[in-house]
Amino acid sequence: MSVISVEGMEFYAYHGCIREEAIIGTKFLVDIFIETDTLEAEETDELRCTLNYQEVYLVVKEQMEIRSNLLEHVGRRILQSLRKKHPEINDASLKISKMNPPVGGRVERVSLQMKLNDA
Repeated sequence: MSVISVEGMEFYAYHGCIREEAIIGTKFLVDIFIETDTLEAEETDELRCTLNYQEVYLVVKEQMEIRSNLLEHVGRRILQSLRKKHPEINDASLKISKMNPPVGGRVERVSLQMKLNDA
């Protein structure tokens, strides 16, 4: 079993409960860690035998473009979409960070971490 990670994916999106967040938007960072069997790819050196991280990025991008109030909702959609598109995924975890959240003071980021198999 191996872990394929795609880290530091940056998106500008409109997630949040405050009305201004839906209008102005902000930057989000997403890190994803996917447990999958890579033995065949290790032996064959063929991309078709492993999880293509470009496809992972495109799934995350698609879900980040759908506005949500909560990071929890975005995270669950990302993990479920990855599992649906790639049933070979054994487990996955992600971290979504909202940069400069509107909390009434200087905060660099707020983050959510979740795992696929915890649901």
